[in-house]
Amino acid sequence: MSNTTTPAPIQRYAALALQIDTVCVNDCSSTAAARERMAESIRRIRRSVAGSNAFLRQYNGAPARLVVLPEYFLTGFPMGESIAEWREKAALQPDGPEYKALGEIARDMDIYLAGNAYEVDPHFPELYFQCCFIIDPAGEVILRYRRLVSLSAPTPYDVWDRYLELYGMDGVFPVADTPLGRLAAVASEEIQYPEIARCHVMRGAELLIHPTSEVGSPMLTSKEIARRARACENLAYVVSANSARLDRIAIPAASATGMSKIIDYKGNVLAEAAAGGESMVASATIDIEALRAARRMAGLTNMLVRQPFQLYADSYAQTVFHPANLLLRDGRARMPEKGELAGWQRADIERLAKDGRI
Repeated sequence: MSNTTTPAPIQRYAALALQIDTVCVNDCSSTAAARERMAESIRRIRRSVAGSNAFLRQYNGAPARLVVLPEYFLTGFPMGESIAEWREKAALQPDGPEYKALGEIARDMDIYLAGNAYEVDPHFPELYFQCCFIIDPAGEVILRYRRLVSLSAPTPYDVWDRYLELYGMDGVFPVADTPLGRLAAVASEEIQYPEIARCHVMRGAELLIHPTSEVGSPMLTSKEIARRARACENLAYVVSANSARLDRIAIPAASATGMSKIIDYKGNVLAEAAAGGESMVASATIDIEALRAARRMAGLTNMLVRQPFQLYADSYAQTVFHPANLLLRDGRARMPEKGELAGWQRADIERLAKDGRI
């Protein structure tokens, strides 16, 4: 007689893409001032999460169990700062007070709390990475995904060989198996790179958290097209939280606004927040069991199972558009020069044009 037991089905639950203001730290005159501004942002987030869930409990009968915050919601993004300057001012310690305070929100409110922040890594003290994280209801960080494609921040790909030695491919594309389903993360513009979402899904991901800070527009933007495409082609939920506005920075504050939404595994938008300010409107029900049933249904619409991945492997293996390890020297990470990361793209364009590939 088999001792194998069928796992209990995952009950439907609510997710919330919380559209909140980002109070940037670029104008802070010291690291201490930047840290205090982050602490105040966390206190404000606590109030927003508590208030949103109190309303959802009254309105829908249950609070959100998964809350996703926008990209770099504590700091904004670097505008002219060097890698060293931004690391000192804006990058979190993995075991630092900001993560601890966010963990207390998750624990006190019995939620999974996800977001995106710049953080340091003791193995690469010269650098920082942009990290999507998920914190469980015990207050523990259960997933760290470091952004892989960026024009302004170092990435694991820039120190690829050493990063793989330390973390392996499962550390590059982590998936958290939770009572809410198998969760993974995609950062901001990376939603436009289908391979990144696909590599998570290859490892079992069912729901992609997508912290973003992007142009708010009534038009069908490239990121909006990509969000829906990633959902339907992977039969996966996408929970995408955008900034409500970017304050204390030298661009119009509402340039990034709206666009927060939840998309189901068929590419349908279930809920969406309007532009113009903070909002809890992007909340919807997640049905993981329905997703699993769809993934196990034979037919033309099951594009995920029909994927012939080995068909593409050689083309990827034989082609280099942007090379890896550009920040490794003799096996050690080095600090990039100011403007160096953007310069790599210009060099790639020149080389690929010369080769006749673009």
